[in-house]
Amino acid sequence: PTEPPSPQEHGLDFQRLLDASAYKEMFRQDMIRWGEEKRHMDPGFFCRAAVEGVLQPVWVVSDTRRLSDVEWFRDTYGDVVQTVRVVATEETRKRRNWVFVTGVDDAESECGLDQGVAFDWVITNDGDKVALDEQLEMLVQSL
Repeated sequence: PTEPPSPQEHGLDFQRLLDASAYKEMFRQDMIRWGEEKRHMDPGFFCRAAVEGVLQPVWVVSDTRRLSDVEWFRDTYGDVVQTVRVVATEETRKRRNWVFVTGVDDAESECGLDQGVAFDWVITNDGDKVALDEQLEMLVQSL
């Protein structure tokens, strides 16, 4: 099979793809499809890219979305891996302008870790800054 074109090859504005804008939404399904094709060819592709050249003793890989990603990190780094899930109620997410989109928000890229992972930490982010800070402080202290 041929290599699928990357978002950069389509002349997309990378910075605008990182935010929650309508611009990103126009390309979201294509980005998901491209990522799935890359993962199908090489399940560790994005995991290796995330850690390439990392020298810090502690680092955070954010936005991991698939069981295969979690398994890759655990297989590669063993017991030093700490998994953290950040949760918010659907009501909170809607207040933050999230709108469920069928075919996107129910895809593996959005809910692939909803089952099958025993997270080391679950952080609740429903808008209570004091509660969030307390949870994050416990996590940081453990590291």
